[in-house]
Amino acid sequence: MSKLRLNPAERAREFLKEWSIPRQLRGEDPKSSAAQSHGSRQLRPRLEDADKVGTSICPYCAVGCSQLVYVRSGKVIHIEGDPRSPINQGTLCPKGAATFGWLTSETRLTKVRYRAPHSDHWEEKPLEWAMDRIAQLVKRTRDESFVHALPGDGPVVNHTLALAELGGATLDNEENYLIKKLFGGGLGAVWIENQARV
Repeated sequence: MSKLRLNPAERAREFLKEWSIPRQLRGEDPKSSAAQSHGSRQLRPRLEDADKVGTSICPYCAVGCSQLVYVRSGKVIHIEGDPRSPINQGTLCPKGAATFGWLTSETRLTKVRYRAPHSDHWEEKPLEWAMDRIAQLVKRTRDESFVHALPGDGPVVNHTLALAELGGATLDNEENYLIKKLFGGGLGAVWIENQARV
């Protein structure tokens, strides 16, 4: 039967069925799942197919908000606030909420970039090369600047004033402890600080 032959009420009912208008508007029981449409019944949670969910800490300020990191096939697909955290209770500030964006940005640097002294361009280097170079420069600086004792009959200090360390706000107590042991006890650095210290 052609829709044109239907009376206005029948045409309205056909329209409502065709466009998946909620059943409540079609006169069905308001206590049913009337707000569902065909489209909403097909929707699935966007994170349903995540392989893993890990926890992390927001990389920005010293507040230490907890984050949930959703991973599928080895790739991060979403980051949001962790509602179990007593610090942020699932919320994130605008910078923390943008963590996923900068993590997956096409412009994010993922390789070591090195510019030699007096050079006018950057070079890509392997990570192993960069770690070795940092170790060599730290050792050379320490060897050139190490002070065993202060001049004259001064006390033994075993330190260097040429190295400094600044820890980030997201370091936990264990990491800070190891950094203090390495820089203070091992290398003799005096200038050891942390961004989160108040």
